[in-house]
Amino acid sequence: MGNICRSPTVEAVARTHFARANLDIHMASAGTENYHQGGVADPRSIAIARARGYALGGHRARQVRHADFADFDHLLAMDQVNLATLVTRCPPQFSHKLELFLPFSGITHPHEVPDPYYGKTADFENVVDLAERGMSGLIERLRKASSAHV
Repeated sequence: MGNICRSPTVEAVARTHFARANLDIHMASAGTENYHQGGVADPRSIAIARARGYALGGHRARQVRHADFADFDHLLAMDQVNLATLVTRCPPQFSHKLELFLPFSGITHPHEVPDPYYGKTADFENVVDLAERGMSGLIERLRKASSAHV
């Protein structure tokens, strides 16, 4: 929502995993709301990410832009509320790009990355765990899509 917890954490994890997989992927995290535009990631997210080997310190929050729907191949939401917001803002020709991130993890329940903002340290650690699990499935899907277009 505000682009200071879940999305930037998933982006930091994704950057590392994509680099390890030798995938050159253009990505950015963004919120559906404008609460924290220009602000840094939540200090708890930064600390947990750093402790797990992910760089999150340079993040600056931003809101989803209209151009994002055309510019990116996938827009992955962290939960149903944000997905619903994206659906209402998305031009119809790009609606196929919208989906939840967590199903890539293979986890059948929950289908959402829980918002740790009002939680404890363990909640922020859980976001990193879910991001790591989701990346293997996402990388596999991107590789399949890439080989289909060769």
